Amino acid sequence: MLHSEIIKRTLRVPEPSGRPGDGTATARRFDAALLTVGYTCSTDLLRHLAALRPEDVLAAAEPVLSAVREAVGDHVEHNVYFTDFPENVPDTAQFWLECLAAALADPDTKTETVLGDAVLTGGALDLLALPEYGRYQHDFDALLCVREPFVAGAKDRVGVLHLGRPLAEETRALYLDLAAGPLPLGEDDLVLLELLAAECVDGEQPERIPVRENRAVVNRARLAEGRAPLVDTVTDVLRLACALSDGDVTLDRPTRFRSFRRSERRALMAALEGVVGDSRAKLGDVVRHRERFKRLGERLHPHEYPALAGAREVFAVARGETRVRGFDARVEAAFADGDTGRVLDLLATAPGMLVRGLDRVLRQCSEEEAARVAATVDERADQVAPRVLVSAREHLAARRSEGIARMFVNQRSRAWVERDRRDPLPAGHVGPVVTALDAAIARRLPRFDRVLVDEAVRTVAVPRSGKGVAGGVGVLPRGSAMPVDGERLRFFVHWRQEARRTDLDLSVQLLNADFAGAGQVSWTNLKGEGMAHSGDIVEAAEGATEMIDLDLARVAGDVHHVVPQVLLYSGEGFLELAESFFGFMTRDGEQDGMPFEPRTVRAKSDLRGGSRIALPLVFSRVKGGGWTARWLHLFMSGSPAFNRVEDTGVSTGVLARALVERDPFTVGDLLGMAERDGARVAPFDAGEPVEEAVPEGERWAYVGLERPDALPEGTEVFTARELGALLPD
Repeated sequence: MLHSEIIKRTLRVPEPSGRPGDGTATARRFDAALLTVGYTCSTDLLRHLAALRPEDVLAAAEPVLSAVREAVGDHVEHNVYFTDFPENVPDTAQFWLECLAAALADPDTKTETVLGDAVLTGGALDLLALPEYGRYQHDFDALLCVREPFVAGAKDRVGVLHLGRPLAEETRALYLDLAAGPLPLGEDDLVLLELLAAECVDGEQPERIPVRENRAVVNRARLAEGRAPLVDTVTDVLRLACALSDGDVTLDRPTRFRSFRRSERRALMAALEGVVGDSRAKLGDVVRHRERFKRLGERLHPHEYPALAGAREVFAVARGETRVRGFDARVEAAFADGDTGRVLDLLATAPGMLVRGLDRVLRQCSEEEAARVAATVDERADQVAPRVLVSAREHLAARRSEGIARMFVNQRSRAWVERDRRDPLPAGHVGPVVTALDAAIARRLPRFDRVLVDEAVRTVAVPRSGKGVAGGVGVLPRGSAMPVDGERLRFFVHWRQEARRTDLDLSVQLLNADFAGAGQVSWTNLKGEGMAHSGDIVEAAEGATEMIDLDLARVAGDVHHVVPQVLLYSGEGFLELAESFFGFMTRDGEQDGMPFEPRTVRAKSDLRGGSRIALPLVFSRVKGGGWTARWLHLFMSGSPAFNRVEDTGVSTGVLARALVERDPFTVGDLLGMAERDGARVAPFDAGEPVEEAVPEGERWAYVGLERPDALPEGTEVFTARELGALLPD
């Protein structure tokens, strides 16, 4: 499992082992097989494989090919209902009548009963009861037989797999990257981090784990091995207790604490004693999570530890027996008194809260006080996490304009939008603070003499969290834009049910320039001008796929935005399904081939959310021609069942507009800062000669979506998965 995850996450192949030999021919065949999936071996990897025996090359190739096929979604058979898709898709009403006619011609007992009930009661006819509706009428081999061969194109995606270090070293490196990373991790990454932490508990440990949720997961692994947890706040201990109870370490959802073993109770109480013993002021954090600490105290039995007075006081505060005026209360009192000077004095001791509350501070301060705010930010910002600085900078830049929609997204990617009815902040207040934030962000950037850039990365939003961003290929942070390079756009969703019959529906909402509805493509409207649906599938015991194809040149001129959606119609939710993922492909001209061709996959992301409607991206027309894709990573709650695209148009338009009209802080902004700091920033062209190695005494970096081959030796690499490391904590 770790071997596969390393390949998918880093595009590095842990160094294959074997006896020396001549595996040149086998290595070339392996490289050819990789090309069919959209990957190729780097020069170093190919050279290493060629020096092994053919049988060792084959042993190394199988798990690598399996990992990359799974990464792009090619590990399953993507059958579609209409074998000619996207050609010859029937009119929706005609197709339904054909299904009904077939059922009347040769009804089985169940179908006959359903048809009879509909006639007798005058009620609606259940399409799902018709034997030819929503169930494959052919197998995958039959689909394969009627398709023309795929024609490879110059624009097809080709990623490069690089030679890595031995598996143990790659495992340790991935652990250190995840544990010490500056961004909160998503649920799947937290699971992986715990596996890695258990695997690496005896090895090198990160000097610092800045993200509290990540620290809780590592602490759980440490405690299992009898090691002391790494904590410096009472909330760290609370998160660890949640982790031990298989609960939510983000504290976003309540956790039902289990009965702890005596050794665990002793370790948790000792950790609390250490924190409070260092600073009694940290008891103020208990007030924020009073009820959770009460429940935890019921499980830890603090009365059994008379010597741990500090730890016992934590629960006395939670029960209200000891009064502690929390820091938040003092700040609120200063705001209520309108005493901006006292607010600043307090927040200067908590720089993170200062930066998060800048909007509120600037709204009530005078011009003279605004200058002091900027000076305080400039002085204290180096103590604030870079992702917080970026969020504040992006927010304040938007506050200088009227009418910008406010979007709120929680940790589960549920979003809501409202108009910002606050008066714009005076430019004289905002300008100096934004300048101070920019200076603080620039100070965090690593110093490079030369930066080689994949120009496509400039429009990628600087990542601020891994939460709500599903894993996969070509997945970028929320708000990131990328050009659509192809004449045809094809969406796909694949799912496999776990225990109950499940019907997911792939649909597309079409929006005009004002983000109002301009049509849709779904199971209720199988085709339109330049658009076609592959057919509705209503159960997925063995897996099912739905697709929608768009000929971008033929899409109606009043359509300015295209929003694909995955809706739960019935059955298991995204978190219950055995597997579910969404993606899109681009094709040029008449490339033919199967409905799913891995070389044309531009992005594939897992569907992991507790809601019932997923909005992965929005595609928008660009002035002068062409289209661009922007990542949404959003979910809508929807109804418990029977969700349809006809009911989501208004909400979809509001969410899409809020993100499209907002200017994110991008990697291009960071590169501009690096250039102003003296770095030589230049596009990287794999076809042009570059120095074989970084000159002695210089520091070079490459910033791009993926790592190319033939970079100068010694170049530090920041790809889409490592962009957060551009701003180390």
